[in-house]
Amino acid sequence: MAASDAERAQQQIDEIEALSSIYGDDWCVVDEDEKIYCIKISDCLDQPKWTLCLQVILPPGYPTAEPPIYQLNAPWLRGQDYTELADSLEEIYVQNLGESILYLWVEKIREVLVEKAQSSDPEPDIKKTTEEVDEDDGDDFLLDYQPIQEDQIKMLNDMTSESQQDEELPPIHHGNPITDRRSTFQAHLAPVVTTKQVKRVLEKLYENKKIASATHNIYAYRIYCEDKQTFLQDCEDDGETAAGGRLLHLMQILNVHNVLVVVSRWYGGILLGPDRFKHINNCARNVLVE
Repeated sequence: MAASDAERAQQQIDEIEALSSIYGDDWCVVDEDEKIYCIKISDCLDQPKWTLCLQVILPPGYPTAEPPIYQLNAPWLRGQDYTELADSLEEIYVQNLGESILYLWVEKIREVLVEKAQSSDPEPDIKKTTEEVDEDDGDDFLLDYQPIQEDQIKMLNDMTSESQQDEELPPIHHGNPITDRRSTFQAHLAPVVTTKQVKRVLEKLYENKKIASATHNIYAYRIYCEDKQTFLQDCEDDGETAAGGRLLHLMQILNVHNVLVVVSRWYGGILLGPDRFKHINNCARNVLVE
């Protein structure tokens, strides 16, 4: 007999309680109502070399009828590393259909990190850490706010032929900055249809000295692949733990695609706590809604 919604909900509650007790401070509830959780996984407890954040959204059908929606966040996790790890997680899901699998996923990721630490892989670049102190040098750095025109949005939706678009640098728009207790946040947006364009836009933004000097440049992108009817998406925290995943989740909720959003934060020396996520999402939402 198929599990009822109530049984599934109870299975989810039991699994979450077990995981939070196993992983302690490394387990984090991003949004209880939306069932979004994040877990920090590293190769060892004392002096971890390799660390990765697994963010999961538990859909109503999990575990019996639907897999968790997940995002793997680590600055070094790109290309083949990402593909191999994602394939391993899919395989675990298929082998354990209907079962609670988050613990198996976390331990599989840890196993991969331990292997990396023991192999000859060079250690990843240590990224800037959250809330790094940055001298506040006034607000002369703000880029001109540029509203997005409707015809540009139409152009964004009309982009189909990847080959011509590949090498072109898309237009970049800068949103209205938000300042709170000497920290300033500003979102930048560009229409993209390929990962090459994502790379081009990021390179272009980093050419701007002020953006390059930001304490964090958090980004997320979603590209709709027409032929496979799937989304190509990724995000980067740049030292602001879990911020990239939250930004990507915002884009999923707003159902936007073929777009890259970068949020720069210049830290002003005063800790903002959870408010920083609110500002990151607000300036991103404003530039997307325009």
